[in-house]
Amino acid sequence: MTESPDGLARFRNVLRRFTTPLLPDDYTVLANPLWSKRELRGKIERVERFPDDTIHLVIRPGWGVPVNFKAGQYIGIGLRVDGRYTWRSYSLTNAPDTRDGLFAITIRAVEKGRLSNHLVGTAQPGINVRLAAPAGDFHLTDPVPEKLLFVTAGSGVTPVVAMLRTLVDRRQVTDIKVVHSVRNRSDLIFEDVLEDFDAHIQVTSEQGRVSPAVLEELVPDYRERVVYACGPATMLDELETWASDNDIEIRVERFTLERASDAKGGTITFARRGIQTAADGATTILEAGEAAGVQMPFGCRMGICQTCVRELVDGHVHDLRTGDTREPGSRIRTCVGVAAGDITIDA
Repeated sequence: MTESPDGLARFRNVLRRFTTPLLPDDYTVLANPLWSKRELRGKIERVERFPDDTIHLVIRPGWGVPVNFKAGQYIGIGLRVDGRYTWRSYSLTNAPDTRDGLFAITIRAVEKGRLSNHLVGTAQPGINVRLAAPAGDFHLTDPVPEKLLFVTAGSGVTPVVAMLRTLVDRRQVTDIKVVHSVRNRSDLIFEDVLEDFDAHIQVTSEQGRVSPAVLEELVPDYRERVVYACGPATMLDELETWASDNDIEIRVERFTLERASDAKGGTITFARRGIQTAADGATTILEAGEAAGVQMPFGCRMGICQTCVRELVDGHVHDLRTGDTREPGSRIRTCVGVAAGDITIDA
């Protein structure tokens, strides 16, 4: 059953006359859980499992969820785990298609990954999830560059797969080179898509890691290409330096946060709730809050989308992404900020 936004709005207006002081959401979600206006929701429609603890999910967005996105962007998924909502962001792996309006993500269970392990173990068609709208700056430009080089490692291939599928769907395939590395051959996912682009697959346990020297050998005209790279921080740091030295345009997407800093941690006070918790210099304010039962909004968990921004009332916060230190009165990103001494947050 498909509900038009106009029809649902009229339905809400009728309900509002009879439900005061209750909200229409209190009733519409009983009729259809995807009708909530208070929060963005979706429903898992299809589940495909693979033997290496990887799962592919197709999700139908509910009412009010933006379905337009750019290839390479991600969505946030929220699900109740052990009685508490847990959120993570996952790259969309399907090409944008407003006709069906579906989201597809591919998740691999990671060590200590609460949500990834939960989804791999329990996801079934029909389960409702909370969603955060598509976001992210790692996507294809318009117009598409004439010559592209995609460099990925491990699960870093997921946003690039969406880009490759989009280029095929829109018949925008130009001069494309793809270099993808995996630790072991069994770790390879999206082999069918990569084969269509004659990708070079580097098995690092046998052939060593992909370095700039390897790229220069594999792609002699690398200086003429726009590079898209996604993978471990060490690889991306090396590629950004290489690109700068060779005047190459590069776009990168980081899935992990570099935790090393001089911040010593401290006591974090969440002013609105009157809750205090101690955190070290590698635990972000967002993570410390979650552990203490303080749920704050967030999107990417990488300091990109600004969803998690809060005011720093007192103390100093170190930004793991930029290396900057924020002073009282600053707007800080809780997902990449750590305490540099005792701090108070407006949350």
